[in-house]
Amino acid sequence: MITAILEGARGRGRGAVDARLFGEVLVTLFVIIDPPGTVPMFLALTGGMAAAERARAAWQAVAVAGGVIVGFAIAGQQVLAYLGITLPALQGAGGLLLLLVALELLTGRTDDMERPTTANVALVPLGTPLLAGPGAIVATILFVQRARTPGAYVAIGLAVLLVLGLLWVTLRFSGLIVRVLRRGGIEVMTRIAGLFLAAIAVQLIADAIGEFVATYRSQ
Repeated sequence: MITAILEGARGRGRGAVDARLFGEVLVTLFVIIDPPGTVPMFLALTGGMAAAERARAAWQAVAVAGGVIVGFAIAGQQVLAYLGITLPALQGAGGLLLLLVALELLTGRTDDMERPTTANVALVPLGTPLLAGPGAIVATILFVQRARTPGAYVAIGLAVLLVLGLLWVTLRFSGLIVRVLRRGGIEVMTRIAGLFLAAIAVQLIADAIGEFVATYRSQ
């Protein structure tokens, strides 16, 4: 269906959808957000919820991620410039936040969360910075900078919507894994997810530090 839309839009001049850009954005964001790879983190944070709560958390997390990505695509560069925030600083902040979440997963503190707090898990850290993290934000800003025609902006929008749709499907039906793993399996997955999330956080912080060092050396 998406291919048909893109093909039908060809040959309409400057308003034609940029199919090549669509493919680049789709592949890049899919790899960065990694819908299948988010399932362990999602289950680790929502494994104790009822099925209805987990389904609600799935669409809330995707909605927040979509809002953050679209918001930064529209005005992200201007906002960061106005606040004097560099992209490495944003990346480092995201890494620190993820590290705090990883420590909670590793120590089992997520099991002690109150009900109102678990509702917010869909917003932070799931929606951002886990799904709409520094990588997705930076990639989106760069793609928007490359866009020169209305068709290019449409291509970016379609690619973002498709990735978010795939992400929602993945999270929405992750409950099937819960039925297979049971409570004990979720506990093990939580600890493993915490370890990987800590590694991701440390990598984000290390990359941010590397960018800072490279920037100051070039001055």
